[in-house]
Amino acid sequence: MYRETQIIKHAQKASSNGGNLEEAGDLVINVGPQHPSTHGVLHLVITLHGETIKNVEPHLGYIHRSIEKMCESLSYRQFIYVTSRMDYLSSHINNHGCAMCVEKGLQVEIPPRAKVIRVLMDELTRLASHQLWWGAMAMDVGALTPFFHAFREREMINDIMEETCGARLTMNYMVPGGVMYDIHPNFQKRVKEFIEEFKKKIDEYDELVTGNIIFQNRMKGVGYLTKEDAISYGCTGPTARGSGVSCDIRKLYPYEVYDQVQFNEIIETDGDCFARYLVRMQEMRQSLSMVEQLIDNIPEGDFQAKTKAVLKLPKGEFYSKIETARGEFGVYIVSEGGTTPYRIKFRSPGFSNLSALNHMAKGYKIGDLVAIMGTLDLVIPDIDR
Repeated sequence: MYRETQIIKHAQKASSNGGNLEEAGDLVINVGPQHPSTHGVLHLVITLHGETIKNVEPHLGYIHRSIEKMCESLSYRQFIYVTSRMDYLSSHINNHGCAMCVEKGLQVEIPPRAKVIRVLMDELTRLASHQLWWGAMAMDVGALTPFFHAFREREMINDIMEETCGARLTMNYMVPGGVMYDIHPNFQKRVKEFIEEFKKKIDEYDELVTGNIIFQNRMKGVGYLTKEDAISYGCTGPTARGSGVSCDIRKLYPYEVYDQVQFNEIIETDGDCFARYLVRMQEMRQSLSMVEQLIDNIPEGDFQAKTKAVLKLPKGEFYSKIETARGEFGVYIVSEGGTTPYRIKFRSPGFSNLSALNHMAKGYKIGDLVAIMGTLDLVIPDIDR
C-alpha cells in the first residue's frame, strides 16, 4: 500500500511538471527500507528514466529513537553513552565529543595521560571504522574477498578494545574528566603488534582494490560533487575533503594532543567516488602514524581528573565538536543549572552528507548509486538519531 501511494505521489508530481510518468517514460522504484546488513535501514524512492537516475528521495526515521529527547532525562554522566548507539562505528569518538562538552561547562582540566589515551582510542576507532568501510565498499561494487581481509585486521582492534574497555563496539570508556579506567597492561604490546601487521596489510588493500581497473572504472567520474556544493550542503569529513574542502577538526581546531602529533589533512580535489575513496585510504595511514607516535609516549599520572559523583553544569549554553570517521560531530548543551540538561542537540555528519545524495546521483546510472552511497559511508542510526 505504501509503495502504491509513493508511485501515485510521484505520478502526480510528474504530471504537475507537464507530463505523467508514462509519457515521460519514467519509472519509480523503492530501494529499502529492508536492509539486513551493516548500513542500517534507509528507504530511497528513486525516479528512473531507463537506467538513468532523475531523482533520489531519501525517507528517514525507521530507526529514530528520540535520542536527543531521551538525553534530557539522563544525567551528565549517563547521556554520553547514548551516543554510542548513533554512529556505532565511531562510538569512542562520539563519547569523547560529549565528554568534552561537559568538561567545557565544568571547566575541568584533563590529565595528560587521559588526553593521550583518548586520542589513541579515537584513532584506533577511526582505523576500525575505515576498515569496515573499505570491505563493505568493495563488496557493494562486486568484490567479495576484501570484506574478509578488512574484518581480519579489524578483529585485532576489536580484541584490544575488548581487553581494555570490556566491549567491542559500544565501549562506554570516555567519562567527564578522562577515561573510566586505565589501559590494560597488554595495551601497548598489542597495539604495537597491530601497527606492524597493518603496515603490511594496507599495501595489500591497495593491491587488491585501489589499483584494480574494474574498481577504478566503477568509481572514477561518478558521483561528482564540487567544492562549492560540498560546502553548500554542509558536508564534512572524507566526503567534503574528497571535493577539496579543508574541514578536519583535528587540524583546524585541535583538541587533546592533536597539536602535538605530526599528521596531514588528506584532501583530494577530483570530487568523485574515487577521490573520496582515496581520502579514506590515506586517512588510515595517517591514523596509523599517529598511533605509532603516541603509543610509546603515554605520560605517567592520573587517567581521570577528580570530579563530583553528581555533576551540575552552570546555567548557560555549551558546544563542542570533534572529528569522527564520517566528519564533524557537534554536541550542543543548554543547561539550567540542574543535574540534567534542559536541551541537547547533536550535529551528526551523516545527515548533512546524505543531503547531497540526490545532487550527486542525478544523471548517473542506477548501478552507480551503490558506489556513490558507499563512498558517503552512511551509518543510518547517526542520521535518524
